[in-house]
Amino acid sequence: MRRRIDAMAERLVAVPGIHAVALGGSRARGTHRPDSDWDLGLYYRGALDLAALSALAQEVQGSPVEVAGPGGWGPWVNGGAWLRVDGTPVDWILRDLDRVEAVWSDCRQGRYEVGVQPGHPLGFWSPAYPGEVALGHVLADTRDELTGLRAETLDYPEPLRKALADAAWEADFSVVSARKSAPSGDRLHVSLCLSRAFGILAQSLHAHHRTWCLNEKGALAAAAALPDTPAGFAERAGEALRGLDAAAVETAGEVVNDVRAVLTGMSA
Repeated sequence: MRRRIDAMAERLVAVPGIHAVALGGSRARGTHRPDSDWDLGLYYRGALDLAALSALAQEVQGSPVEVAGPGGWGPWVNGGAWLRVDGTPVDWILRDLDRVEAVWSDCRQGRYEVGVQPGHPLGFWSPAYPGEVALGHVLADTRDELTGLRAETLDYPEPLRKALADAAWEADFSVVSARKSAPSGDRLHVSLCLSRAFGILAQSLHAHHRTWCLNEKGALAAAAALPDTPAGFAERAGEALRGLDAAAVETAGEVVNDVRAVLTGMSA
């Protein structure tokens, strides 16, 4: 299958507008299962020949495929297509290279955004763009642009580390908000507040170690495996998310305090 993916990447960069293709996700990180998707980032500039891309998708799959153009899947995930190649799922994910470079420039200055995005219940954290480049494998690159960008993103910016570590204040704020709703049994609000708090802590802990965190999937377990993460981090978070009552909120508050103590110790 890898040979087919490599050949596919070469055909993709022949589509007008596409400059580079990278393998991402668990396949790039070596954490995949036999049935895992093959995630391909399609990096384009300017106008993208969507008709040519759709035709290639249909040819590769052997049947009609719906290809979402830029913005079709939301403001951050952008667009792409879900294909099956001989029964194997292959995802094409569009990335605007100009925008990725702009986000990377912001990250180097310690600036980031958290945008509303379908499929990302805790929001899309803009550092995911350079993180995808850093953790991915470049398969085809017509002008070596993505290759050069990847070399840059391997050096995690100190201003971004500080900004994301400092973001842990919002986790505490979210727990305070949950504490106000727990007595009335408002489980929806409590669950959203606590989920947000733990998601922020996962981002902060990854940044603490200059490690890219791309999304919510597996974020608790990944953060728990990092050095210096408080003992029982993932287990206590899971307990709080199952309980969603006053005791759960207090557990969450303890987790937040423990993580913030670690982050403060790093900054000192």
